[in-house]
Amino acid sequence: MPAAKIILSPKIFLFAVSLCCLLTGTGLTVFGQELSGSSGEAVKALGRIRQINAGVLSVGYVESGPADGPAVILLHGWPYDIYSFSAVAPILARKGFRVITPYLRGFGSTVFLSDRTFRNGQQSALAVDVIELMNALHIRKAVIGGFDWGARTADIVAALWPERCIALVSVSGYLIGSQETGGKPLLPGAEQAWWYQFYFATERGKAGYEANRKAMAKLIWQNASPRWKFSDSAFNLSARSFENKDHVSIVIHNYRWRIGAAKGERRYTGLEKRLKDFPVVSVPAITIEGDDNAAPHPDPETYARKFTGKYMHRTVLGGIGHNLPSEAPEAFAQAVSDAYMMAQ
Repeated sequence: MPAAKIILSPKIFLFAVSLCCLLTGTGLTVFGQELSGSSGEAVKALGRIRQINAGVLSVGYVESGPADGPAVILLHGWPYDIYSFSAVAPILARKGFRVITPYLRGFGSTVFLSDRTFRNGQQSALAVDVIELMNALHIRKAVIGGFDWGARTADIVAALWPERCIALVSVSGYLIGSQETGGKPLLPGAEQAWWYQFYFATERGKAGYEANRKAMAKLIWQNASPRWKFSDSAFNLSARSFENKDHVSIVIHNYRWRIGAAKGERRYTGLEKRLKDFPVVSVPAITIEGDDNAAPHPDPETYARKFTGKYMHRTVLGGIGHNLPSEAPEAFAQAVSDAYMMAQ
């Protein structure tokens, strides 16, 4: 399998040395070897899962790297989990970063502290979770990177709490949404790509996901990354995270809320009003996209103006799909490292 290549589109800020058009590492090959091994290798790479109370949650997370290093928070998406970063985190730890990789609400060992708390999947709730986690871990500022749900969450933290964000790395760019825009119909081809969102809007879809969450997750993995050859052991390791007792409730509410088919919580109304105006991201940012991402995603040209600080977009070549941290870990890790340098 060929090494992953990167195409760079600079805006305002360029690096003559560290930012290059060709990764000399073998991102695809390295992680392909990882995925073909045992799930135990991925577990060992990330380390033991810790728990900490943060806001309304007991958050499960892994930590690697020096405790006094610059903090990096890595955020996964759906239907994925922390093991999307099993090759990224060790790279960053070796570079001297303190790497925090948490399970999002409804995934893995992250659980609600109270049975009375509404199982809310709306975008601002997940962003508040990150701020609460940073507070609990006494992290004042961090580089925040993510993909899918994690990218949206990272975007929101960077936009609403720039004082807590050193820099941003976002797969597929600017993903902040609103119920108003989410409720508007798209062209037929785009609507078709979001089939699972509309499926989840029905009670049949909720029941179907409850009964077939593992099968649906594998289908999404295959469809969103058509050239990614993941192993059964790698998939099964992540699929355990979907056994969380609140997983289905969070996923269903997330997608229903987006299109206005479910209400949010009053506590997040103020944040959603700010997000409705699609705030800019002023912190240094690198957006990154795979050349074979088959999941719905915006064109980089449509969101470049939302990044008003030092900014760069990268396209990773070589058949890279939606789960970019797994499919091209060196490229993602390099983006995190370079984004941090942009902030210095």
